[in-house]
Amino acid sequence: IKMAADGDDKRTPDEKKLFELVEKGTNEAVIAHVKATKVKVDCLDTKGMTPLQLAAFRGNKELCEFFLSNGADVNSSHHENSYSALMFAALSGKKEVTRLMLEAGANVNHVNSVNRTATQMAAFVGQHQCVSVINNFFPKEEIEYYTKPQGLEKEAKLPVTISPFLCTLINFTNLHPVKISLFIQAHPQILIDHKKVCLVLSRLVEKNMKSRETNDVLAIKCHFISTVIKLAAEAREKDKDNSLNGWIKKLIRGRDEDGFLEFQERLIRQSIKEFPYASSALLQQLVRQIAPVKIGSEPTALSLLIAAVNGQQFAWDSFEGCDTCGEPKAAAKCSKCKMAVYCNQECQRLHWSTHKKQCPKLAEQYKEKEQREKEEQQRKAEEEKQKEEEKRQEDEEIENGTESKLEDKPEHEHETSDCCCHPPTHVIGELDGGKELSEEQPVGGDAGKKNNDDKNGDTKVLCEGKDSQQRREASKCDDEKASDKVCCEKGDNQGCIIES
Repeated sequence: IKMAADGDDKRTPDEKKLFELVEKGTNEAVIAHVKATKVKVDCLDTKGMTPLQLAAFRGNKELCEFFLSNGADVNSSHHENSYSALMFAALSGKKEVTRLMLEAGANVNHVNSVNRTATQMAAFVGQHQCVSVINNFFPKEEIEYYTKPQGLEKEAKLPVTISPFLCTLINFTNLHPVKISLFIQAHPQILIDHKKVCLVLSRLVEKNMKSRETNDVLAIKCHFISTVIKLAAEAREKDKDNSLNGWIKKLIRGRDEDGFLEFQERLIRQSIKEFPYASSALLQQLVRQIAPVKIGSEPTALSLLIAAVNGQQFAWDSFEGCDTCGEPKAAAKCSKCKMAVYCNQECQRLHWSTHKKQCPKLAEQYKEKEQREKEEQQRKAEEEKQKEEEKRQEDEEIENGTESKLEDKPEHEHETSDCCCHPPTHVIGELDGGKELSEEQPVGGDAGKKNNDDKNGDTKVLCEGKDSQQRREASKCDDEKASDKVCCEKGDNQGCIIES
């Protein structure tokens, strides 16, 4: 720890090589190096980071699994800023790596040097899916409880072989019915013992709603998963091939006129309606949001359910999800219309029966979209060019035109006798006998008296105050008999100029 704090690199050559391989090498090279040199998997670099933390930050799930299986400490906090492996995994944006850290026992309440948890750090950098994984994490110990007989029970409520699959399913952040159905299809044990699975899920709903601190989110999530499993099992029993292909195609079959997934929408609405605890605040919120929306309009019941369980930010990320299973950040697109997006070829194959009806229409929409974007780019480019031209002309006027104007302009034109350019102590004009007041002689006082006492002189008092209104009023005072009056709002003749 002292090494990390002081910044002195006291690592052995094998430890240095390990960090270099994790940073830039292949997984096979890292595994071979650890097995050959027997280097400690919890060694520290100059900043106190472990190989597990570095692999988590790189989002390398395979290396993280290898280090954890070899005894790496998931809660190591020797980093100079007290970052944990869970924080690095959340910052990487990799959901599976984040979940792996949680399953290994990572402390979700650990804070770094700026008093922030892994959830707060992930939210700060916009990794909302990792935030949802942490907030909705369901520990496997909760499921393992039902794999053992309790009390007078002779048989456990849930077979041991199913518990890891059910735990993974509960930890899903993607609640799309097709995604759940594809997972069930890949693990047929769930369908074989679907009654036991649904019973355990109903117990979890009851436990989370009747506990001292209710967990509406987990309860509604377990209830919805139970509904999908029950309906999928019923569909499988009716299917001739004893598979879920027919059920999945039914879920993704859209209406002919607009492709809207009406069956899926009705399934989700019915599931929410059947939730057994009507007093749930989250349920009432969902009902208020869904009830006014007509089937076929936005927002869909699925988007509102995902937002309620995972947060609004996750729902926004799902808008660009796979058109088949709803998995966020799907990269593949239909080669014809460029509008439909998929996770993989399997999702595209499943969705083709519905998509082929809408593909020509979507292709036209894509062309129109491209044209609009092109016109918008041209408009912005023209505006930018026009602004640059205007700025160039302004710069030329400043450099050329302004200088010539300054050369032609006289220093000052004395248009009136009360011009404001004179300093307050200057005196303009002559007194009786052609005598002038000195520039240094103060105005007012004795000088003012002398001029006021001169009855034969043609004098008038002009205000030298800063206020233009006062100067205008002073210029109007030309009555010879009012020479002893003060033409200023100040009430005295201080600051005034006597002009004969």
